Amino acid sequence: MLISSVKVGEHFYLTLGAFKLHAQVFIVSFFVIFILIVFSLWGTNKMSQNPRGLQNFLEYVLEFIQDITKSQIGEHYYRDWVPFIGTLFLFIFVSNWSGALIPWKIIILPEGELSAPTNDINTTAALALLTSLAYFYAGISKKGLRYFSRYIKPTPILLPINILEDFTKPLSLSFRLFGNILADELVVSVLTLLVPLIVPLPVMMLGLFASSIQALIFATLAAAYIGEAIEEH
Repeated sequence: MLISSVKVGEHFYLTLGAFKLHAQVFIVSFFVIFILIVFSLWGTNKMSQNPRGLQNFLEYVLEFIQDITKSQIGEHYYRDWVPFIGTLFLFIFVSNWSGALIPWKIIILPEGELSAPTNDINTTAALALLTSLAYFYAGISKKGLRYFSRYIKPTPILLPINILEDFTKPLSLSFRLFGNILADELVVSVLTLLVPLIVPLPVMMLGLFASSIQALIFATLAAAYIGEAIEEH
């Protein structure tokens, strides 16, 4: 049996030609993207030199993302990577919060149920692989083929370990995010069934905080990997 045919639980799929789409992830992912686009357009519709309201909030978010990127990549190269790191952070942040705040389960599907996109290993693995491609691109575009000399530094004996590191980075990124979000949703679901009124509320607040931290960790590690690839030893 092919590994790709293995699945856990019931999932809602849409057929598009010869392809089957994991509709649960696509529906909520497009909702998250829609929210981000609406807030971006709304906050930048009438730009002012004295920002107020949503424009002021968006500028604060941009400065926060710039600080993360600058601290990990460096003063000279960080600007080119702010859009990528910012996209990762905002998508993960809003996805995590959507799973914690929006009662997706009241929307009935033929199979499965809606939840945060980051609650699915396919989403987190895709984000982790994008991060891997990004730091490979950063290193090769900066150093050319000389980038691969890092695999035999400081000694060629470390070649297998350095190669293995490139496999462990996306695994670590994807499973850390997936595991934390899944665990948070499971805890809230169980407590809601057992004590439906009071106890889940503090856990939900803690889940929002943990979701924010997970988005920050993912973005920071992605920027750190890119900075490591660019760095001259």
